[in-house]
Amino acid sequence: MPIRHCIVHLIDKKPDGSPAVLHARNNELSSSQAMENLLADLNESYNAKQGKTWGLFHEQSGAFPFSGWLAQYLDGAQDFATFSRQSVEHLQNLMEESNLSVGGHVLFVHYQQGMTDYLAIALLHHSEGVTVTESLEVAPARHLDLGQLHLAARINISEWRNNKQSRQYISLINGKSGRKSTDYFRDFIGCQEGVDARGETRTLLKAFSDFVESEDLPEEQTREKTSALVDYASTQARLGEPMTLEELSGVIDEERPKAFYDHIRNKDYGLSPEIPPDKRTLNQFRRFTGRAEGLSISFESHLLGSKIEYDQARDMLIIRQLPTQLKEQLRRDQKGAAL
Repeated sequence: MPIRHCIVHLIDKKPDGSPAVLHARNNELSSSQAMENLLADLNESYNAKQGKTWGLFHEQSGAFPFSGWLAQYLDGAQDFATFSRQSVEHLQNLMEESNLSVGGHVLFVHYQQGMTDYLAIALLHHSEGVTVTESLEVAPARHLDLGQLHLAARINISEWRNNKQSRQYISLINGKSGRKSTDYFRDFIGCQEGVDARGETRTLLKAFSDFVESEDLPEEQTREKTSALVDYASTQARLGEPMTLEELSGVIDEERPKAFYDHIRNKDYGLSPEIPPDKRTLNQFRRFTGRAEGLSISFESHLLGSKIEYDQARDMLIIRQLPTQLKEQLRRDQKGAAL
């Protein structure tokens, strides 16, 4: 991942309500192996985070100036160091207004991955540890703790500049302490939610379940297609990339690569062409299926133990809260039998 520009500033702010103090760096950091390692570790930690917000910039204004500064930098009207200094001063002011915020090192890095340009911004913190020195002494050591990454954003610059219809070129980590603790960082970026990743992922999985049912596939093929979907979605989540419906359709069925895609379009699920995968929703999705002698059963794995109970000793499934449509059919059948 070639690094175009990078810089680190420090905002010193304690949780005791004392004013935030900015220690700004005047010039960019030189490219180095250490910087490349930091970016790789940052991306790995960022991609592993669940429950991100995906969105787009608010219209540039006095309340949301960041996108304007970013555009000026990209257009060559100001250099990267100046852009980052303006931005971190704005972040400092928003921190002052937030009683829930604490300071840290603020990393700005503009890098390229493949043919795509990204800007990553992260608030970094240190942890205390120990090390063994060259003289074989045990000594305290501080290190960046990327496992505690709670405030970070990544902007797909190429998507923002080249696709005016996109609503998901920004992603942000949702803070561990809830949205209120990260609202100021969201406002700093000037991001509004554009895609409901969890809702879109759920709709995609519902579309897949409907597709498998309509195809009346053997149990083994159903399991294979389910594994293909989950593996593809999990890989995209690990890479920090969205799922593409056309690509996913080809992964699910190589012999009929458009079948699932056509099913989605014909049924009009309202899905976006690209969907950011929600890892928590994906982790819950595994289907148990079985057919025998006119009986067909299929349900998502997360229902096992709640709405569905398996009694292995008696070879029974106990199903609670039956679907409304099924209950109505059973009631009508009982009424007909009574007559």
